[in-house]
Amino acid sequence: MSNMEEKFPRALWVRLIIYIAVGHLFAAFVYLLFEAGASQ
Repeated sequence: MSNMEEKFPRALWVRLIIYIAVGHLFAAFVYLLFEAGASQ
C-alpha cells in the first residue's frame, strides 16, 4: 500500500503542474491576442 501512496501523488503533482503551466501559457497567449487586436 505504501508503494501505491508514494507513486500516485508524484504522478498527480507532475500532471497538475504541467496542466497549470500549459493553462497559464494558453491564457497568456489568448490575452496577448486580444490586446494586439484591441490596439489596432
